[in-house]
Amino acid sequence: MNSFLNESVGRKFLVGISGLFLIMFLTVHLAVNLFLIAGQEAYNMAAYFMASTPAIRVMEPLLAAGFLLHIAYSSVLTFTNQGTRPQKYALVDQSETSSWPSRNMFVLGFLILIFLVLHLSNFWYNMKFGEMTYIEYGGVEVQDAYSLVTGKFIIWWYAVIYVAGAVFLGLHLVHGFSSAFQTLGLSNKLWYRRLKLIGTIYAVIIAAGFAFIPLWFLFGNLFS
Repeated sequence: MNSFLNESVGRKFLVGISGLFLIMFLTVHLAVNLFLIAGQEAYNMAAYFMASTPAIRVMEPLLAAGFLLHIAYSSVLTFTNQGTRPQKYALVDQSETSSWPSRNMFVLGFLILIFLVLHLSNFWYNMKFGEMTYIEYGGVEVQDAYSLVTGKFIIWWYAVIYVAGAVFLGLHLVHGFSSAFQTLGLSNKLWYRRLKLIGTIYAVIIAAGFAFIPLWFLFGNLFS
């Protein structure tokens, strides 16, 4: 098993499987975040459900492990490939045979990581360890996560950073979606183009969804 994980095919397998796991998480995360548009009670109750459901709480450490696994093995693959190329990357023109996102997955991943650290420090950390305001709905006392999140989104520079993070994520997914299936052997010549199209549509939906939310509150606050 260790020898498999130390080989290129094993590393690619772990990157692919962790990538698919994170894709599922992003879908759920966006769905929950869209409750922000429905209002304070809707989002607070959705956040409470996510935080209080045992199965979802069990998934938290698995999610963290998935992120770390994806980052670690993606980095190892990138640096290994850089070291084994017969020519330096800058001297090889791949613009006609590969897309810009596919050639810059590591850079996009690094930018997403920076955004993720900011996101966690502002939201997850405060919800777990900060002093939160509580609101009661139908006898159930829940954190006012809505005010915390929307309070950040009405700050223009934070909204811009969040939109940029959504764009970086979308570009990363454009190549990462189909690449994950291909790495796991779930893609052939017939399905490759289909998966590329599905992946592009999925990436646009995810990026547009995450970008729309802060812009909704930013412009709503400016014109209210």
